[in-house]
Order: sequence, then structure tokens, then C-alpha cells
Amino acid sequence: MGSRDREQDQELARALSPSPNWYCSRCSDTSPGGVLGFGAKNSIFLLGLSPSQPLALGELVGHTERVTGFTFCHHPGLPDTCASSSDDGTVKVWDTQTRTVLKEHTAHQSTITALHWSPLRKELVVSADEKGIVICWWYTKNDTHHFFPEPRNIFCLTCSPHNEEHVALGYKDGMIVIIDINRKGEVVHRLRGHDGEIHFLSWCPQLCEEGLLCRYENTSDGLNGELVKSDTARGSFLASGSKDQTIRVWNTTKGKGVLTLKLPSLKRRGGADVGTKERIWLTVHWPRGRPTQLVSSSFGGELLLWDLTKSGKQRWTLLGPSSEGQNHSRIVFNLSSVCLQDNRQLLLSTSMDRDVKCWDLTTLDCCWTQPTLGGFVYSLAFSPINVGSLAIGVGDGMIRVWDTLSLQSAYDIKTLWQGIKSKVTSLCWHPTKESSLAFGTDDGKVGIYEIYSNKPPQISSSYHRKTVYALAWGPPLPPLATGRDGDGPAASLYSCAGEGTILQHNPWKLSADAQDINCLIRETNGIKHKLPGHSELNWKPDGKVLAIGNDDGSIEIFQAPRLKLLCTIQTHHKLLNAIRWHHPHGTRPDLGYLLASGSNNAIIHIHNLKAVLENPPDSPVMLTEPYRTLPGHTAKITSLSWSPHRDAMLVSACYDGTAQVWDVLKEEPLCNYRGHIGRLLGVQWSPVDADSVWTGGDDFTVQQWEVSKQEHTRPPKGKKAFELDKRRVSLPKPKSKKARRKNEKGPTGQEGDECPETPSQCVPTAHNGGGGDPEEEEECREPVEMAKMSNGISRMPASLAELRLQERTDPLVHNFPPTATNQTPQLKKERPKEERRRERPEAPVKKKKGRSVLPLSTANDHRSKEELHSDCVNLAHILYSKESPGQSRPGSGEEIQLGLFVDRPALYRMFEEEGRNHLEAGHPEMCYQLLLWRGDVRGALEMASERGELNDTLVAMAPMAGYVVWMKTIEAFVKQLCFQEQYIKAATYLLSIHRVYEAVQLLRSHQLFREAIAIAKARLQPEDPVLKELFTCCAGVMEKDGHYTIAAKCYLTAESPYDAAKILARKGDVASLRTAAEVAAIVGERELSVSFSSRCAHDLLALRDWLGAQEVLQTQGSLLGQRLVLCTYELLYRSLADRDLTLWKSISAPCYHSWALRSGEPLINAVTAVWQSEFGIMAADMGRLKTAHSQLRMTEYPTASLNTPPRLLLLHLSQELSLAITSMLLSAWAEMVTFLLKALVRCLDSGNFTLMQEISKIVLPEAAADFVSDLEVQLTSADPLGLAALRSLRAYLCYGQVYELWWELAADRSGRSPAAVERAGTEERPEASRADEEENPEAGGPRPGQSVNLSGQADTTRPPLTAAARELLARCGCLLSPEHAQFQALARRTAGVQRAVAELVSQHQRGSSGGPGPETELGADSKMGPEMELGAGPEPETELGADSRLVPEMELGADSKLGSEMELGADSKLATGPEMELSQRPETGTRPEAEMGEGPKMEQETNSKLGTGPEAELVMGPEKELGMGPETEQETGSKLGPETELGTGPETEQETDSKLGTGPDKEPAENSITDHRSLELSLSGEETSCMATLMEQLRDITQQQSQLDESVKLHPFPDVVEASLVLLSIASLAPSVLPRELRDKALALARTHGTAAEYRRAVGKFLREAV
Repeated sequence: MGSRDREQDQELARALSPSPNWYCSRCSDTSPGGVLGFGAKNSIFLLGLSPSQPLALGELVGHTERVTGFTFCHHPGLPDTCASSSDDGTVKVWDTQTRTVLKEHTAHQSTITALHWSPLRKELVVSADEKGIVICWWYTKNDTHHFFPEPRNIFCLTCSPHNEEHVALGYKDGMIVIIDINRKGEVVHRLRGHDGEIHFLSWCPQLCEEGLLCRYENTSDGLNGELVKSDTARGSFLASGSKDQTIRVWNTTKGKGVLTLKLPSLKRRGGADVGTKERIWLTVHWPRGRPTQLVSSSFGGELLLWDLTKSGKQRWTLLGPSSEGQNHSRIVFNLSSVCLQDNRQLLLSTSMDRDVKCWDLTTLDCCWTQPTLGGFVYSLAFSPINVGSLAIGVGDGMIRVWDTLSLQSAYDIKTLWQGIKSKVTSLCWHPTKESSLAFGTDDGKVGIYEIYSNKPPQISSSYHRKTVYALAWGPPLPPLATGRDGDGPAASLYSCAGEGTILQHNPWKLSADAQDINCLIRETNGIKHKLPGHSELNWKPDGKVLAIGNDDGSIEIFQAPRLKLLCTIQTHHKLLNAIRWHHPHGTRPDLGYLLASGSNNAIIHIHNLKAVLENPPDSPVMLTEPYRTLPGHTAKITSLSWSPHRDAMLVSACYDGTAQVWDVLKEEPLCNYRGHIGRLLGVQWSPVDADSVWTGGDDFTVQQWEVSKQEHTRPPKGKKAFELDKRRVSLPKPKSKKARRKNEKGPTGQEGDECPETPSQCVPTAHNGGGGDPEEEEECREPVEMAKMSNGISRMPASLAELRLQERTDPLVHNFPPTATNQTPQLKKERPKEERRRERPEAPVKKKKGRSVLPLSTANDHRSKEELHSDCVNLAHILYSKESPGQSRPGSGEEIQLGLFVDRPALYRMFEEEGRNHLEAGHPEMCYQLLLWRGDVRGALEMASERGELNDTLVAMAPMAGYVVWMKTIEAFVKQLCFQEQYIKAATYLLSIHRVYEAVQLLRSHQLFREAIAIAKARLQPEDPVLKELFTCCAGVMEKDGHYTIAAKCYLTAESPYDAAKILARKGDVASLRTAAEVAAIVGERELSVSFSSRCAHDLLALRDWLGAQEVLQTQGSLLGQRLVLCTYELLYRSLADRDLTLWKSISAPCYHSWALRSGEPLINAVTAVWQSEFGIMAADMGRLKTAHSQLRMTEYPTASLNTPPRLLLLHLSQELSLAITSMLLSAWAEMVTFLLKALVRCLDSGNFTLMQEISKIVLPEAAADFVSDLEVQLTSADPLGLAALRSLRAYLCYGQVYELWWELAADRSGRSPAAVERAGTEERPEASRADEEENPEAGGPRPGQSVNLSGQADTTRPPLTAAARELLARCGCLLSPEHAQFQALARRTAGVQRAVAELVSQHQRGSSGGPGPETELGADSKMGPEMELGAGPEPETELGADSRLVPEMELGADSKLGSEMELGADSKLATGPEMELSQRPETGTRPEAEMGEGPKMEQETNSKLGTGPEAELVMGPEKELGMGPETEQETGSKLGPETELGTGPETEQETDSKLGTGPDKEPAENSITDHRSLELSLSGEETSCMATLMEQLRDITQQQSQLDESVKLHPFPDVVEASLVLLSIASLAPSVLPRELRDKALALARTHGTAAEYRRAVGKFLREAV
């Protein structure tokens, strides 16, 4: 493999691969270059070999079924070439360096059983199948030749290393055949001697003399050393291992056996002898360069080294003599060896114990053991005490405990198997006991392992009915006593399983019954309706709150210890698979209230429960909106894990086959891992390495990978999940044991060839790995059992005669064509039934005569005439003569026919004999008929009952025998009918004897609910509790089967309307939700109806169906506030669409109301008018208005982020605008201002500056300044908080208008018309930008370079500055707030200190744990380096949203300057060049020291230039000196070196701030102008990089913040330094416009609170916001 591929593979730090396949003669091999390859499931896994430990090199993926053979090419020059065979019928040749298929063929028609690469012909690959066909494939010419030497099942083959024409074949019946492939497969030798199948053949690596083999006399007891004949000639030797427990060495030159070695009976663990034949696989290997030594397997996994020169009984040596635990514990399947560069010869072995072992053939010791997995990886769990211990729950019935921090071995794994016997589906470590590990299994078992002892686990006596999916340790709940007084455990074990129940187990007494916590939930909360089925649970780390996920998608939050329901979260609508609380040890305490959840709907939701948990409500509340939403996965979420090292960082595992790392607060995907080839089932973040994540899935692997080394950022868009499903569907399903048993029968219905091992023997026992599940254990069957079927006909001939017939007719035997022929038998085409019927000749219809009731007497009356005459004489004697003739007994024996003519006893005797004859002939109904004729109704019924042959006729006659007999007959007939599965008929007969309850129960037990309900309704009283129970049971079954409407009907009838409404909403579509809401409203479940109506309205909102949404909500009086929000939403959406700003669209066309919306009318006026006309909301009706206002205030939405979907963003904005309007109508002016401010800030938080500008224009009247002034009049000085909010609102309004004016001036200075600027930008933009615009055609609004007036409309001309512009600049003093500037500077200082603290902690963790250095951090692109802001204050920089106009070129004028004569410092000028271009948005997160995007480096001149493009420069004016801080005061003019280039990514500011003063050319000045700038720069100095100094600085910041007015801290405010720079730039573009006092104030604020980092950040932001 090349170095590039090896480096790529090493990104996967460690991995556990699937187990090598079982019962294959050659399924592993070693290359001369020191690579081990073995077949595992459908792939070939590669390990790099060394004496110390293996290195995972990857896998070869391409087969669709189990790999049955693997071999390397051992020719010089081809070390990376190998071949494999599979049950899919293909033989492939691979290049292991590129991991691609070079060639393949599908010539085999049967299951391939053997494969080998010729050691003498580098292009020849030989394979064989179970029908005896041998195919020689010259793969370079793609030429195949077929041979059929023997009609037997081939088990193994090997090509001779001494004669390139010879191939040795081992057969199932013990025959060994050597063929010559140059003579059309002619048989050279037939070697007979073995009595069982040949498991492996191995040639001696060199020609030898027989004299090398010690000869001695054969003893009577068959000991080792049976020498056939002595010969001193050099010849080739072949060793064979067989199931008959012997190894034979053959001289293939003479075709004779030389030596027989019998396996010794070794003492196994526990003192038992293992010498039985049932479990044996005898493989042999002749190591290279050791002609006198042979390695073989033994009975129980031991490896033996045979010395062929010794004599006597013990000619073998056991490998691994120095330690008892070195050997395998199960039988060994494959052996191979390799000689390394240091001349050390290593032996590799694979075994049924799922271990790959490496042995040193010189010392005979085991060098290392590589564990593997034999099932799905269902669960991963790191110990909270021994943080390096990773527990792995696997589907092969075993638990692996991996010490990932072990210094002895990279794979220090302990295997736990006792007492499990099923798939391990869930694991959980005890929070305080290091050795206690709880596990749950597929069969419902819950147990606790003490991993440091050899004792079997403790098993709970309470089993779940279905698979255990979740385990958790938590505080004991009533009635279990707590551990405070020492009378109970400190923690209980909770288990959740597939049937929907959660049980509490007492770990001190697992034999006691576990408690169902549903009982406590019902008792505490007074719940009478059916509780939803539980699917997941997770305790908050403090043990005070329990989160339970349900199968209907809801999450319930309970308060311990009484489990009081605090709230229900209804954001998911499908089954919950994972719930995880955020850890409490983050830098921000409020993050501990975050709860992550993942369900089957592929979306992860984050919920902030701080308000609910800090102030628990009296009654449960319903949460319908998540705090954060993480979309991207394309299949169900299976597992979640929070990073213990970084705040709010989450990793998720999904069925789409990928693991995704998220920045939760930003709703941003960071990296995506795609190393698995199957679905992921578990994920855990490493507790010791911040960059390491562990994942496991259904590809039988556990993989450790590093976050910083992943090339993908987000999950694939549905492609990978689709491929996984397609591959899974295409794979053949494993046949059941019954089907395999049926297919193994021959055409006569008898069993075929006897299987050497029964299937039960092939299934692992509890000791070696658990149940024989077809999912995980397909490889455990014998090769004969795994014979593939084609068209339902066995591919294996059933008899020798059939084989010989095939040999005579098969063209393969005589012609040897180059390709195989299809041997599927041609079936005769059947003609249609109607056609055959028409061709059938008409035959006369003949009535069939009925069977005689008295056949014996009738037959006697048809004897010879003499005998008939004798009967007459005898009858006369009987009837008329007093002397009877001898022993005459009419009606029986020879005189049975006389029973009709004598008395009644004789007739009865005739009936008895006739009846016995009918029973013997198999006609019992005739016997019953005779009994009825006799009048013995009771006897007939009893006989029929005993024989189970009652029928309707007999039962109908039962009343003739009396009431008791009739009852017993009915009961017997009911049992008989049940046995015959005629349950409805049986219920009918039960009704005939008035057993209604039994009839109903019979039908119910067999899920015939419709019939059971009909009978119960017809025969029972309406108030009978059985009816309710029956409906409830029926509803549960229908719900499980997905028949939700029928289940709802049953719940309604069973007086459970709550459950009926819930089940109707289960499907989640609009129609179902609408129906569920209507039903809930009818039955009086108002809260449920409100919830469903709200959900339905939101779904209709996603379709832009505002008419339907209002129609759904109009019946809900308590949703008046939500109706008002939807009204505002619709009008807002229409207003934005009219301004060509459509943030989101749907497939369907929008469905608007007929509400009038006049052009230019403020949105507040339009909304107020519609509210008054449609909803009756007006200032006059204060009661209704206050109700609506209170309803609106009940809903609180989380803050926006850059990834907030536009649909939700507009919904949240509509909520806040609605609150502002209701506050205005209530004359609550302070609240109105606050909500308007929140709306504008939400736009900026989402990174959508354009939306903020548009909202400010369409919501407020045209004269916004006058409107704000009117508000100021309404707010009195007695309301300082309201005035503070108004001050911020005025600043934000001015903020957006100032930016528009700046862009307009820049367009004027460019010397080109706005249309030309826009056209040039469109023509010259890269293809990627055009594609982005095509994907988002709705992105509208003014573009860079386009002249924009103050009303937001694009102008076609460029008029000079208007009076409105001058008036705007005169009002800009509101932006220049010294108090807010100081507060923002302190916030930035706080963020810097926090970043420094986080870096110190990270460095300490890396140093103490020996983890990776800083270079292994997440990197710049991941935005998760130590510079990441941990718990910083408000984000000082606004980033672009989805609708931001990112164009490649922004032209500000021919020679426009950002500050033509701007007085910023000595000999400094602030300016921008005439052609400021942005070729593309640079990658986010690039460090300031590196080049940003395509921009050039900054020029270092005497006059410092801060460049933003090829001709753009920030020139500092000479009039005044700008205090740039220690960074910039280096010479006469402040300089910013090349390291300080501008970055436009959103992370530039964060990383720049954290790197202040660390550039190689920067030296801090001795005297700084301001304290906060010197403090910022000192954070990176080594003299202050200690925690005490940082804490002192943080206390100083806190003290300064406490001195500020509270009104300054309460509301957000635009960045004052940034606003100052914008105003100074405007002054440079139009010097006479900005008043002198404002320019001086802006300059003073920039000098006082600005740093070089701030200037770089601000200018970079100018570029982003300009586009």
C-alpha cells in the first residue's frame, strides 16, 4: 500500500473488525510484505503485521455475500495483489493498495469452497466448488478452464510449489486427488486413507528425502508414526488434516502415504478431556523454510508444532507454553505464516473464539491478540470512574470491556459471556462503583456484571417481554428505600424495553420483583388515561429530574422522587431513540439544562428546560418549540453523545451510516464521519481525548476516529442511506433452520448426505459466544449446510446414481469448454388447465357407490353356494331346533352374517365386530353410526371424544344422552375445534351451552376481536367490564399493527377518548391532526385539542396554506393569540414577497386570505386593521385584547442562530411583532418598544442584515424618526428601562439606514451606474455563486453597488445627497454611546479571558492524559479550536444569513476611499481603493496570520495601510493620532504587518481576538493608551498565562461592569466601534455631510475602545454586510 493510503487509513485510530468467517479451508492469508488479510462477512479486512501489535489498514469491499476464500499472490513484484471467492459466485482479484477490483469471473455455478493462487504461475488462480468443478483462471487473459476430476464435494485445494501443473484437491469423503491441469485435469494420484472430510492441505515448502522423516514400527494402538515405506529419493510431500483427527503426510511423487499423526487428547480447562469428534477442524500449515516442522490445530483451540524427525508418542510441542491463556479457546480454522525483514517468522491463526493471534515460531509465544466482533455493535459506554474502560455490547452474545488507555496493548480487551446467551443491546456503568456494569439483552434480560471477578452476573428475576433498549442508574424511587440511612441502595437500575415499560430494579436484591414506574406516575399525577409506551429514559446528572421518551414522539420531564410531571415536550412525532442531558461541568452553568433528543424522523432537537426546572409549574406545561434544531441526517437517529470537553458540542449516530458532530448553539454541522459501511447504532465521545469519537454499527465494527481529520462537514443528502437500504434489500435473507432442513432433503423426501456436524453443534454455546442468530452467526454452519439453492432445486446431487447420470450427460466432463454452462434443469412447460380439460375425452358419468355399513356380513353372504346353504341349516337349528349345532355363536366370527336373522344380542355382536373392522380400516364414522343404531349415543360420543373425531352430527345427537353428556360433548368438541384452529365455530358451540365469557375470551386470545366484540355486545350487559377490557385490548393490537382509526374507535367505545385522540394523531399528517383535534374537542380534552390544532396549523403553514391554518384554529378560543400571529405572519410574508424578498418557498402555491394590503402602508397599520375586522381585536375591547396579549406572552421562542430555518425565523418575528402591536393597543409603550427591539435583534442574530433593514421599513411608518420621537413622548422619565429600550431601538434603526447610505455613497464614487455595477457583478461571478442564486431565486433586495434610497427601493439614477440623508447623519449621534462602547469592550475582554482559561484547561488535559497536542485540535475549519468562545457574552459580530447577497465583486467607485482625509493617526489615512473586489468568500475559520480568500497581503509602509483588495487601503489621516494600542505603535505611523490581513469568515474575529499580540513581527508597546487594550494583549503573554492572573483580570472586569448603569446592560446595542468606523468612512466619502462634532466623537470612541483586532474585524464585516 502506498504512503498516501496508509496515512489516510491511520486517520482511523483504532478499530475492531468483524470476526473471520468460519468453516472455510482458506479464508485468511499473509502477503510477503507483512499484511494479513481475512474474510469477514462480505469483506476482506487487512492488518499490517509486526511483532508488537497490528495496524488496521482498511478493508476490501465488493462481494455481496459471505467471503469463502482468500489468498495473496506470493510472486515478486505483486505484493499487493490478492484473490477472493464468495458465496455470491464470484472470484475477484484485488489491488490492496488502491483497494479496487482488477478482474473477476463468475464461471462457477455452485458454492465456491476452495481457492488458491499458484505459487509458480503468477497469473493463475485456481478455485473449486461443492459439485467438484475445478476452474483454472488466467486472470490477465481472463481465460478460464473447467475440470471435473471427481463427482464429489471439494473441501480444499492447494497448488504445488514444485510442479506448476499439479493441484491437490481434498474432498468431503476423505479422498485426496492430485490432478494435472495441463492434461485437462487428468488425475495423477488418488490418495486414500482419511475417513472424514479433508479440512486443509499443505505442501512441504521444499523437496525433501523421506529419510528426514523418522521411521519406526506401527503400534497396535495407532500411535503417531505410521511409516509406509522408506525411500531415499527426493520428492514432494503433502500434509493433510482431516476430521478423523489424523494428520497424514504423503509422498506425492510416488502417490503413497508416509506418516500418520494422531491428535493427542489434551486436558482442557476444568480437567475435562477433549477428544470427541463432534467439534473438530483440523488445519495444517507447513512453515516456509522448516521442512521438518508442521503446525496444526487441535480439538479445543490449541496449536501443535510437530517435529517430523522425532519418534515416540509425543512428537508435538504446544504453542504458548509460557502462559495458560495464550491459546485459542475454540477450534482454529486457518493458519498462515510470514517472514519479516528481521528474519522473525510469525504465525497467524484465526479461530471460532473470534480472536486473531500472532505467534513467534522461534519462541512459540503469542505476540499479540486482535479481538474481533461477531455481531451488531448495539451499545457503547465509557466508565465514569475508570474513564478509559469502554464497554461494548455485541450481538454475538458477549460484552467486550476495552481498556483504551492500556500501555501494554492497544487492544487490551476482556470478554464477558457467562449468563448472557443473547444479543447485548444496552449497557450502563454504575456511577460510583468502578466494576459494576449493567446490561440488557434482546430476550428481555437485565443483569449486573462485576467485571473484575470471574463470577457469573446477577440476573434480575423480572424479565421484559421484549428487547431492552435503554438502561440508566438513578436515585431510588418509592417504594424502594433510599440509601441515605444505609437501608437501601444509593442508586437503582432502570430498564426500558420494547413493550413500552420502565422497570426499577433493586441492585442489592435482583431476585425481588422489579417495580413498574408507571404505577408511581399514575398515582402522583392522577392520570387515568393510558400512558404512552416508553422507549428511552435518561436521568439528569444531579439525579433530580428524569426525562422519558415515548413511542409517540413525546418527551416527559418528571421531578424525583415522586415523579411529578413538570412538562411534556411535543416536538418529535415519531418514536424516541435517544435522549441525553448536557453535562453540568461546562463553562456556562445554564448549558446543564439542555436536553438533546433524536427520533425516527431524522431530526435532532435541543430543548432548554431552564425555566421549567428553576421554577417548576403547578400543572404540567406543554412545549412545542425546540430551543435548537439540527437537521441533516436522512434516517432515524440511534444515539447521541455530548462532548465532555467542549460546551454544547454534540455527536449523533444515524441509520444513514454516518456520525455527525454539531455546534448546538449555532445549529451548525461541524464534521461528518463516513467510515462505516452499515447503519450506526451507538456513539460515544472519548472522555480523555477531545478530538476522539467512538462509533459502532451493524457492520460488526467499532471504530475510533478523530474529529479534526474528517473531510466532510455535513451528512450526505440521502444518498448513503439510500445505498444502504438498497444493498440491504439486495442481499438474500438467511434461510430459517426449517427451510434449510427442507432444502437438504433429496427428491425422495429422505435426508441427503449425513452432515458431519448437526446445526445445533455448529451454533456457539454460552461459553463461546451465544445464540445462533442468523443475523450474526450465518458463518457458523457447516459447508454442507450452507449449500446454496437455485430455483428451489438443490445444487447438490442426492445420490451417486444421479451423479453418474450427470457425468454422462454433462458437457463439462468431456469437452472442457472455456466457460461454465448453466446446469439448471429445464422444466417441461405445462399447458393451461382449461386446454387440458378440453382435450380430455368425454366419459360416461358413473355414480360412485357408497361404502357399506356392514361389510363383513355382506361379504359372508357372497360366499359359495355350499357355504350359503350351510348358513341356512345353521340358522334353522338356531331358530327352530332346541339343539344348537356345537359352539354356534351367531353374529360373530364365521357366523357374523347370521346376526341379522337371530336375536338382538346376536345383532349387537355383529355391530361390535363390524365396528372394530371399521376402526381398523380407518372409517370410524361407520363405527359411530353403528353405535347410534344400537342406541348407544353416549358410547358413540365418548369414543369420538377420546379419538378427537367429533362432528356436527354427533354433537347434534348429544342431548339424547342427557344434559351431562351433552355438556361434556360440547366441551370436548370445543377443544377439538381449537386444536383444528376453528375458533369461531368453537365459540359458537360455547354459546350453545351459555358460556359467553369463555367464548369471548377464546376469540380475544386469538385476536379475533371483531367477532369477540360482536358476541359480547350481543350477549352481555352494556355495563359489563369485559366489554371495556375487550375494546382496550383490541385498540392496543390495532395500534401496534398501524390501524389507527380502528384503534381510535375502540378507545372511544372503551371510554378512553384521550387515547383515541392521541392515536388518531399518531400518523402526523394534516388530515389526521385535524381529525384528532376535532375528536379531542368533542370529548372535552381541550388541551389535547389545542395541541393538535396548533400542530396542524404549523404543518399547513409549512405549505403556505394560511387559509387552512386559520380554519383549523378558529374553533379554539384559547388559540386566539396564535391566530393573531398567523395573521401577522401572512401579512409580513406578503409584504416581503412584494419587495422581492422571499425567504422560503414550498412546493404548493401560497393560499392567502383576501385581506387588503395597500402599498406603502406600514405593517402595523395593516395588521391592526385586519385584527379589528376579522378577530375583533381593538383598543375598545380591553378584555379580549388582554386575553390575546396574555396568550401571546405564554409562548417564548429561543434566540435565533445562523442556522435557524427562514420559516421559523419569520414565525418568531411574527410573534414578537404581534406582541408589539397588542402592547401598543394596550398603551404599554415600554413593552412595545422592547418587542420591536427583539424583532430587529433576532434578524441580526440570524445573520440576516437585509431582513433587519426590510423589517424596519415595512413595520414602522415612513417617518420612522417621528414615530420613535412620538414613542419617546409616551415614555416618561419614570420608566428608565423603557427609555433604554427605545434608545437601543433608535440606534438599530439608524444602524441599518447608515449602512444603506454608505453603500449608496460607495456606488456613487465608483463612477459607474448601479445597473452596470449589478450587471458586471452578475457576469463575473463564479459558477458556484450563480448556482447558489439558482437554488435561492427568492433572494432579492438591493445588491452591492446598486444605489439604494432610504425607503429601500433601488434607484435607476444617482441623485446627490438629499436632505433626508443629511437629516439621517444628524441623528447618528444615537449610535455613538460611550456607555455602550465601554460595556461592549468589557464583554470582549470577558470573552478573551474565558478563551484563555479554556485554553489553559485544554493544555492541562492534554498534558495530563497524554493526548494529542494542539496540532490535533479541531482546526480552523471546524471552528472548535482553543480560540472558540466559551460562554462569551453577546456575539459582537453579525454574520450573513441565507438571504445575504454574496457577490464576487463590489466596486465602490473609480477612486473612492473609505476615508479620504480621515484623521485617524499621525501620517495615516483611511481609504479604500476604487476596485474593492471579493472574488469569493474565504473559508471560515482561517487564522489571521494566513491569507484570507484571494485578498493580497497588506502593505507595510511608513503610513500603515489596511488593505481590503488589490487597490483598497485604509489610510490614516495626518490630523489626529488614533490610539491603536500596543499592536500598532511601532514606528512613526502605526503599522499592521502582513500577518494582519483581513478575513471575511465569521470566525475571523474570534480567532483574531484570541491571537492578539502573538504575531511574529508584533511587539507590544510599553505604554498602552487604554487599560482594556493592554489587558487584551497581555492575555497571550507567557508572563500572565496563569489561572490566578486570569481570575484577577476577570474580577477587575466584573467590577467595572458593576459600575455601569443597569439600563446599559439590559438591552443589546449596535457595535459602537464598528458604527464609528462606518461614520468616519462616510465622512471620507462626503466630508461636508457628517457634522464635525459627530466625526470627532466617532474618532474618540474608535481611539478609546478600538484595537487593531477590532478594526480588522469591523472592516471584514463591512465587506460581508456590503454583499
